[in-house]
Amino acid sequence: MAWLVLVVSGVLEAVWATALGKSEGFTKLAPSVTFGVALAFSMAGLAYAMRTLPTGTSYAVWVAIGASLTVAYAMVTGAESASLVKILLLIGLVGCVIGLKVLT
Repeated sequence: MAWLVLVVSGVLEAVWATALGKSEGFTKLAPSVTFGVALAFSMAGLAYAMRTLPTGTSYAVWVAIGASLTVAYAMVTGAESASLVKILLLIGLVGCVIGLKVLT
């Protein structure tokens, strides 16, 4: 259960990071509210997962999921340029996260 919560929390990290960028310094209401709600649930989920999973592994998985999804979303929407190298690096990052899961 902790792994599932951790993965969902990582997805929510991507949500709040994207919303933070779209909030334009908290001047837009909807992205600002989305940021706050997603941040609260993401942190709560990370804290829950860390009760049973190692701290270092939990944090690395949470950050990797959030970062890779944030970059992938930005590339898909055109907010950031896409390249084969970026895609391969994201695949490598996800592979490392899977490796941490296998070893834990």
